[in-house]
Amino acid sequence: MHVVLIAAQKGGSGKSTLAAHFGALAERDGRTLLIDADPQGSLSFWYERRAAEAPLLAKAGAGDVAGILKDAQAEGIAWTIIDSPPHNAPLIGSLMSRATMTVIPVRPGPFDLAAVGATLDMARSLKAPIACIINAAPPITRESETAIVAEARGLLTSMGAPVLPGQVSQRASLSHALITGQAVNEFEPDGRAAREIEAMWSAVVGLARAFPRKA
Repeated sequence: MHVVLIAAQKGGSGKSTLAAHFGALAERDGRTLLIDADPQGSLSFWYERRAAEAPLLAKAGAGDVAGILKDAQAEGIAWTIIDSPPHNAPLIGSLMSRATMTVIPVRPGPFDLAAVGATLDMARSLKAPIACIINAAPPITRESETAIVAEARGLLTSMGAPVLPGQVSQRASLSHALITGQAVNEFEPDGRAAREIEAMWSAVVGLARAFPRKA
């Protein structure tokens, strides 16, 4: 079973949004479980509005994740995606140690870039495989990323952070999909948002498969 943790110690980075969209895409490749470990419950809010029966979802408190992962492994789950809380370094560290890889969404703004260092330091101390995603970015213009995205990518690279190519842009269709309990590839499969999300998930899959599966 591959375990993908979506983590950032700053709130508002878009973790739940990525978890929902990634979960629907992961289901194409095998049974998928979403774990909502964020007390805010945004992922559960989306799931309650979802008509489709997959992926599965489990709510988890701080001490529940290990048992949920053990059960998921026994039940033949192929992918588990964990939406983690911000501002809870001990729990994030525990989840990182259990994950195949950790995805760190970063908005291309000064506060988010300033805050990402703590998450990167934690990952280094745990020797946890990570990848940063530039999230909620201004849309690409004329097939090139905006200056603020290029600057963010350069700063992350200078911090030693692996950054996935491309970006997830701030697009209305992402929110419209979530409101209706869908993923954007279901809501608007031929749209730009769906293409960006699918490209990011494909990159995450490629990296996750390079690391040992987690029990």
